[in-house]
Amino acid sequence: MVETSARLLRLLATLQARRHWSGAELAGRLEVTERTLRRDVERLRSLGYVVDASAGVGGGYQLGASNVVPPLALEGDELVALAFALASTGTAMPGLERATLRLLAKVEQSLPAKHRRKLQALQSTIVTLDRQPTVPASTLLTLASACRDAVTVAFDYRAHDGAVTKREVEPLRLAQTGNQRWYLLAFDLGRADWRTFRVDRIVEPRAGFRFSPRTPPRQPEQMLSEALARDAYSLKVKVRVGQPAETLRRNVAPWVGVVTPIDAKTCSLECGAPSMVTLASMLLLSGVEFSSLEPASLRTPLLAEIERLRRSLTRSARR
Repeated sequence: MVETSARLLRLLATLQARRHWSGAELAGRLEVTERTLRRDVERLRSLGYVVDASAGVGGGYQLGASNVVPPLALEGDELVALAFALASTGTAMPGLERATLRLLAKVEQSLPAKHRRKLQALQSTIVTLDRQPTVPASTLLTLASACRDAVTVAFDYRAHDGAVTKREVEPLRLAQTGNQRWYLLAFDLGRADWRTFRVDRIVEPRAGFRFSPRTPPRQPEQMLSEALARDAYSLKVKVRVGQPAETLRRNVAPWVGVVTPIDAKTCSLECGAPSMVTLASMLLLSGVEFSSLEPASLRTPLLAEIERLRRSLTRSARR
């Protein structure tokens, strides 16, 4: 009986690890015969779990929609991480505030004393001063599921100027920047090109049909970095930095600037901004010294912003 229960838990964990398994793959992973696998699947169903099965080429098993959540075995540090994430999230996802608090209470109650003290120490050091626009939990869940399952999504998209357009996309990645803003990288079917969308501007996303994922032209992380740090802005600047690319990447967040290697000892940094003062600020905040700047037409207005700062500092020193 103990062996059977352990096998059922392994089956649940394996079904959770991937959306779809063929019978042969699943039996091989669990080191059981396909006959034993079929019996274990029936045992799971008798316990209330939904396990969908299909025959023929491409057939197999997958967990279906159910009100029953498979059990998770978490270690102490994993429980601390989960509780800290729940506490930090707070009301960032409207609609889940009460559920978040209930889950947090259950997790904290499960913590051993030493791990509870560790969580309290972490929480006592965190102060939240501001948040970016909140994103409904239902929106994040819909987009995350669509990325995972390769399902198209249709939605209304509200631009910066308030204009609303209808979009249908093949989603690839969800990303969150250091300022807690969410973005979706997807192939826009209407524009036949890759686009990055701010998730807080996505209205009522609706899942569509399955698609075969297409290969992006570059790594998703690089495409997101380019979109957030450079391509979305009318003002763009490129500077040459006397550092290896990997060194600079450790000091410049990917949504601040795009770092591209030139040779083993130098690289370029590209930044974008909506205004000259913001562009000057980003170059200052990057903390780099550069040997060239393109386009040359931006040198004079950037110098004017720096001069304005110098004059302010000079006046303040005289008081």
